[in-house]
Amino acid sequence: MLQPILFALLLLAAFGLFAWQVRKIRANILVGRDRDMSGHAAERFNKTLLVAFGQQKMFKRLTPALLHLVVYVGFLVINVEVIEIIIDGLFGTHRFLSFLGPVYDALMATNEALAALVIVAVAAFWWRRNHNPPVRRFTGPELRMWPKLDANIILYIEVALMAALFFMNSADIKLHQLEGKDLPGVFPVSHFLANLLPASSVGTLEVLERAGWWIHITGILLFLNYLPSSKHFHIILAFPNVWYSRLVPQGQFSNVESITHEVKAMMDPSYEVPTPPVGPDGSALAPTPFGAKDVEDLPWTALMNAYSCTECGRCTSVCPANLTGKLLSPRKIIMDTRDRVEEKYNSPLIFHPNVYGEEAKHEPITDLANATLLRGKVTPEELWACTTCNACVESCPVNINPLESIIEMRRFLVLEESAAPNSLNVMFSNIENNGAPWAFSPSDRLNWADELYVAEKAAAATV
Repeated sequence: MLQPILFALLLLAAFGLFAWQVRKIRANILVGRDRDMSGHAAERFNKTLLVAFGQQKMFKRLTPALLHLVVYVGFLVINVEVIEIIIDGLFGTHRFLSFLGPVYDALMATNEALAALVIVAVAAFWWRRNHNPPVRRFTGPELRMWPKLDANIILYIEVALMAALFFMNSADIKLHQLEGKDLPGVFPVSHFLANLLPASSVGTLEVLERAGWWIHITGILLFLNYLPSSKHFHIILAFPNVWYSRLVPQGQFSNVESITHEVKAMMDPSYEVPTPPVGPDGSALAPTPFGAKDVEDLPWTALMNAYSCTECGRCTSVCPANLTGKLLSPRKIIMDTRDRVEEKYNSPLIFHPNVYGEEAKHEPITDLANATLLRGKVTPEELWACTTCNACVESCPVNINPLESIIEMRRFLVLEESAAPNSLNVMFSNIENNGAPWAFSPSDRLNWADELYVAEKAAAATV
């Protein structure tokens, strides 16, 4: 009875700690501005099915897509054995699901094959990331320090978990062979590995099997609690993030509600501007700033984007500004947002923000508590390098929208600080004075037509 009690305590502690960390992340996401994302359930379901479950966008790059598919499917199928381990651990059973007969045989055989393929895929990922990296995707100031280490830690953990699974099954097979019994299920890889185990007594094999069992399930529970501090948290958040994707055309910008009311009132004197909201005590609330200076000025969906980021770099690798040597990296914008919300509010158990120095062309940040997202982490130079082409949005495999955060911070620079670049200020002045972006009086606007008429007339005369 001791093992079920110890396992129940371990399970309770692991799930409790994970729930505590998820609650902190949920609170962080909800510090963002409110945004109504209800409705369009059928469209959202189809998008989630294709993009999140079907990994539709991954297959624009075939090799990493196939490797990722192996790990993804392996993760899903191996969870069947994890469920069995949890049942066995709580109730003291052994191979509880073996009553499924041929179905169990097929599941275990598939499980073993996928576990072996996961090790191969992870080895390929490790080599690709550390020895033959795509330059723009796996380099850059945002992948220094913790993000670079985190990516490798995940790969090491995945190999260790698969190795513990094989060790557990191999010892169990050897133990049943020694006792003259057949282990329920089909284990092609573990049967081969069992032949490599040295001849041992029943007691020794029981210890080895139990050691493999405990190492495997404890490793899974530790990995579960590592996720909230890791980019690998996308295996959980990718699904709600895709569900809450923007359904409007990607090039459509949002309007500032207060400005919309003022314009309507200007165009229609009978239009009544809505009464500003008041607090619980009846006093007027502080006006909402235009755009975003810090993370709480962004919509909550943008903060969920930040926690869903896989740091794959597909957005940066297709960004025309980045490709032409500009400072902008859409991936860095998203990672900076996550780092900033962790610094300002709650962070999970393990967290190391990227504090950029001269390598990223930033001044070192010494006061993290009083810094803001804009200028504290993201510079105006990065924001104004964006061409708003939506290439980053289109390429993201989990439908993250870096452009929205960029536009909101630009909006703050223009409307709150009047800090637009000189070229834009000239355009604003021309629109105000001439009703057009160009430096020509409205009365001269059709001069080109007169000049064209004269030129065509002269050309006709020469003929």
